[in-house]
Amino acid sequence: MCADINIYKELHLNKAELIAAIADDAEISKAKAEFALNSAIENIIKAVTKGDSVQLIGFGTFASGKRAARMGRNPKTGEPLKIAAAKTVKFSAGKAFKDSVNKRKK
Repeated sequence: MCADINIYKELHLNKAELIAAIADDAEISKAKAEFALNSAIENIIKAVTKGDSVQLIGFGTFASGKRAARMGRNPKTGEPLKIAAAKTVKFSAGKAFKDSVNKRKK
């Protein structure tokens, strides 16, 4: 059974609190919940680093992307400077996640 959103009334949820919620929901030890969470995070990182995307239905999709080179400005001097192209990580929230955040009903 998934954790009630009501336990997340605070403005943030840290890793320890997430592990405790997973352990409680799955009725497993905190150590096993921590191992499972760390494993999930590591596997997402590995996949995205290889260029794969990771789609978690109802939650969202993690993917790598490219940011093109562009011109910017030094905020202190106003002098133009070239910003190099870079790889980035993208996260696209799934519909169910967006609906939950916006308190929409199915």
